[in-house]
Amino acid sequence: MTVKGFSGAAAIAGIGATEFSKNSGRSEWQLACEAVLAALADAQIGVEEVDGFALFTMETNPEIAVARALGIPELKFFSRIPHGGGGACAPVQQAAMAVATGVADVVVVYRAFNERSGHRFGSGPPPFAYNSSTDQEYRNWINPYGLLTPAQQEAFLARRYMQQYGATSADFGRVSVLSRKHAATNPKAWFYERPITLDDHQNSRMLADPLRLLDCCQESDGGQALVIVSTERARTLPHPPAVITGAAQGVGPQQISMSSYYRDDIDVMPEVELVAKQMWAQTGFGPEGIDAAILYDAFTPMVLLQLEEYGFCGRGEAKDFVAEGNLEVDGRLPVNTHGGQLGEGYIHGVNGIAEGVRLVRGTSVNQPAKTLDNVLVTGGSPVPHSAIVLSADR
Repeated sequence: MTVKGFSGAAAIAGIGATEFSKNSGRSEWQLACEAVLAALADAQIGVEEVDGFALFTMETNPEIAVARALGIPELKFFSRIPHGGGGACAPVQQAAMAVATGVADVVVVYRAFNERSGHRFGSGPPPFAYNSSTDQEYRNWINPYGLLTPAQQEAFLARRYMQQYGATSADFGRVSVLSRKHAATNPKAWFYERPITLDDHQNSRMLADPLRLLDCCQESDGGQALVIVSTERARTLPHPPAVITGAAQGVGPQQISMSSYYRDDIDVMPEVELVAKQMWAQTGFGPEGIDAAILYDAFTPMVLLQLEEYGFCGRGEAKDFVAEGNLEVDGRLPVNTHGGQLGEGYIHGVNGIAEGVRLVRGTSVNQPAKTLDNVLVTGGSPVPHSAIVLSADR
């Protein structure tokens, strides 16, 4: 079924963030409020106009707490999206649908946490993982085998991909080198002025074979927020609208969070393919119409798999697509021009959406010289997935 009803009806009009650090020195609640205020200031919209929020279920700062702290008088719309980074783009989809249908006029998406100085996702299962619930039952099948952390779970897939398609650790490393190259020229990035070489990657310590330290995203403190309004209104605001022309979510067969190991091929991600099909139907073009991309890079191998699932290259060909320079700023598909979660900061992918907006505006610190009409932004994989296409208003 083709759903085009909200395509092009809403746009991201404001972006705002705190600094990205390893110890923010303040509460997650304060980080959320700072990011929201910054995004509203960027859009030049008053807090009293906000009437909707769309968030992660993992967000620790409830919409009612942020609304109360900022003096937002009332909310007509609020929703939550599960599945961590896989749902990174889905709150924007929710916001776009709310605006397109008239349910709300100004919807804010935010993500704020102290993920480095507080609970570190990479340290193993969080306390709630030990609850006896259906949501956590899958851990009974993977924890006994030592698959306790996200890196260990995705390493399992990475090793299989290497065996199946001949990819090497150096192929993954090229993604890391590129992200840190972009971060090195981004003053907001944690790894500003700190590029790496492929040798640096290859010499970094092994965390979960075949994933090395420099294959893994950061653990960051910080907040990022986005303001979504109608495209019509966005045209009256200070910045060029980043029009939401595609937005989709997807769950595939035999889906398990980060560990769908009971599929016939564990390196195929049908949930990503499902999202891609929906977005191409909404936008009216396929991967050939995408000029740049922000690909969720919690771990480098997932960038290669996403390139293949979205159709930028064939199965098993991503390693060559990267090696040929296609992801460079002047390449066929500039990717993660802000440095990604590997280089800028890990704010559950929402900072990547902000970079997608900057690319559409033409204000990225690594802005490609070519005209960018359409930018793809993706959520995490291999979990229930989401993505959006942001387009210039031409």
